[in-house]
Amino acid sequence: MQVELREITKAFGANQVLKGVNLTLEPGEVHALMGENGAGKSTLMNILTGLHKQDDGTVHINGKQTQYANPKEAEENGVSFIHQEMITWPDMTVLENMFMGKEKKNKFGWVQTKEMKKEAERVFEELGIDIAFDRTMKTLSVGQQQLVEIAKTLLNDAEVIIMDEPTAALTDREIRLLFKIIRQLQKKDVSLVYISHRMEEIFEISNRVTVMRDGVSISTKATKDTNYDEIVRQMVGRDLEDYYPEMTNEKGDVVLEVNHLTHLPHYENISFKLHSGEILGFSGLMGAGRTEIMRGIFGIDPFEDGEILLDGERIDIKTPHDAVKKGIGFLTENRKEEGLILDFPVKDNISITAFEEFSNNGWIDTKEEKEFVELLVKRLTVKTAGIDLPVSSLSGGNQQKVVLAKWIGAGSRILILDEPTRGVDVGAKREIYNLMKELAERGVAIIMVSSDLPEVMGVSNRVLVVHEGSISGELNQNDLTEERIMTLATGGK
Repeated sequence: MQVELREITKAFGANQVLKGVNLTLEPGEVHALMGENGAGKSTLMNILTGLHKQDDGTVHINGKQTQYANPKEAEENGVSFIHQEMITWPDMTVLENMFMGKEKKNKFGWVQTKEMKKEAERVFEELGIDIAFDRTMKTLSVGQQQLVEIAKTLLNDAEVIIMDEPTAALTDREIRLLFKIIRQLQKKDVSLVYISHRMEEIFEISNRVTVMRDGVSISTKATKDTNYDEIVRQMVGRDLEDYYPEMTNEKGDVVLEVNHLTHLPHYENISFKLHSGEILGFSGLMGAGRTEIMRGIFGIDPFEDGEILLDGERIDIKTPHDAVKKGIGFLTENRKEEGLILDFPVKDNISITAFEEFSNNGWIDTKEEKEFVELLVKRLTVKTAGIDLPVSSLSGGNQQKVVLAKWIGAGSRILILDEPTRGVDVGAKREIYNLMKELAERGVAIIMVSSDLPEVMGVSNRVLVVHEGSISGELNQNDLTEERIMTLATGGK
């Protein structure tokens, strides 16, 4: 299937998201779509699949002008969109999820489970997927759920598959399997639009790259004819100097001490110290227990044994509210479900942790609140048409900045950042790193959990590596190498 988008424009109210975008997708190619958060990538794909209708411009499928009425019609015609936040039914089985809304039935209306299973087995065998059909979706890893979504598109005879940040939550092994499947799909002339901020993946898996900036397609090139620096320059409209800022923060006194924290089977005997002005990296493989440790410290999930000391004094943190009162903030890896109230305005999402700052006898000083929020929005360069718009209207990177603004506005002394740059473009990443540096220089103690090894090495003063629920080693900045981190992460010495 050949797809051509010509001079596509789209505005939401006064916000002009697309200003004239051109994109051509050839049969059997992997076409990378690059751009900063808010560049219009997802909006463009939502127009292709019929979720939105463009204001101007045309969509051509195999040379014929086409307008899908909705995503279901697009799917029925071979165009599928696998979103970054997958839509699944967690308590239903893999087989039920694959045929949701498309169940095979006989003339009496009975669901033909055997027929469905036979068809699903054919697709799983074709893709090399080994997952039991009777497992519920909530028991699968994110990577396994991703594979089920891909298999589901092939049940619909997809000829075009759009993947939005497909590897954001995958392990290295799952990424290798995904790439293997993508190459198999190419051999069948299936075309893929691949949206990702992971530059190394783009150069490994794509044939061509289209770069978007501020709602305009800047360039399209064969991947082999471009390079990292050129793509970054086109995305952000300027040269990015050093990708990671020079860390000049100095370590102060111990502010947080964790002793023998245990919550089986997730982690056991976790002990470490965190200093003011320090960025302490937590590395390890997916599922090693890094996030669970942070949730325990912040009071989301109770731990069974151990203690937490703040400024040398033992504290009881039984709920996140207790942690916030002690000056601890937590940016979770799941911003949509745990970090934001999506239907609420940007303003409320930022000010929610700091109401006491501008309230008097239960009344909120709305003028003071507005000034407070606008200052943070400006400082973190959050791209929004207005602070009264719902936070769901922002791109993923800007939503991440809103969560950061919330904790900075709360005056957190200790910040736990779990995958702070996941799904964030290179320009916004650099802004987040600079912000972390600035906070550390002001004495804020930061824990950063990250699966991105270059990020861990580029930003951390010190790194603790977690393996199967235990700290397997500590590395100082001078000792940091990818090999050493991976050795400890896999159980080596």
